[in-house]
Amino acid sequence: MVIPLHDDVPTHRFPILTVLLIAVNVFVYFLIQPHGADEESFVVEHAAIPCELDQDSPLTEIEYYTSDCGATGEITVQSSSGTFVADDMPFFPGKHVWLAVLTSMFLHGSFLHLAGNMLFLWVFGNNVEDHLGWFLFPAFYLVTGIAAMAAHFFADPGSTVPVLGASGAIAGVMGAYLVFWPRARVLTIVFITVVPIPAALLLVGWFLWQFLTDANSGVAWLAHVGGFAAGFGLALVLRAVLGPPRPHPVALA
Repeated sequence: MVIPLHDDVPTHRFPILTVLLIAVNVFVYFLIQPHGADEESFVVEHAAIPCELDQDSPLTEIEYYTSDCGATGEITVQSSSGTFVADDMPFFPGKHVWLAVLTSMFLHGSFLHLAGNMLFLWVFGNNVEDHLGWFLFPAFYLVTGIAAMAAHFFADPGSTVPVLGASGAIAGVMGAYLVFWPRARVLTIVFITVVPIPAALLLVGWFLWQFLTDANSGVAWLAHVGGFAAGFGLALVLRAVLGPPRPHPVALA
């Protein structure tokens, strides 16, 4: 277990956009996203699904119940409410499958999923926002989130499993942090000990760990890899254009 707590890089201004992103994610999870019997249908309606992007149309009933992208015909489905026939009709005909790529970034599968993502966003996002500013930071966040979804999509465009979570975009923020502050130290819980770890070691280790993720774990690890790589690459370009982060003033005795 490795959990970052905070870094040793102060910011020049309060990270209002990072706080706003955290607040929106928390608001959506607790006050918009249902939990319980209605959660699955809500996620299918609002989260990105690779099969839908590949076909540019919502899942049909038979695709949903068979988990087979492109399936046609009819099947009999036994549910708690009785027996019915699933066919080629869209499961959620009004769904905008491309807009769902964005809404997916604000949905989470569990409280721990939300809490972990928001902690990482706070630790690394405040500094990236501080350097990029109020215009570039949200654009950067959305672009890397989309890149993360693209990586997941190209790995398995026929998947009918919804993808949800902010971790792809947050991975992009982490990639940028590695470019801008590789020598920073991050106070981190390692098992039961709290130790300062060089940011480069922590972030590269996190990136490499994604390749060890169990394929059946339900974790969209390729989205993490794609988001991180996109954030790292974009940050290299931005560093060349904007220059390195501003140093903080040092008081002279």
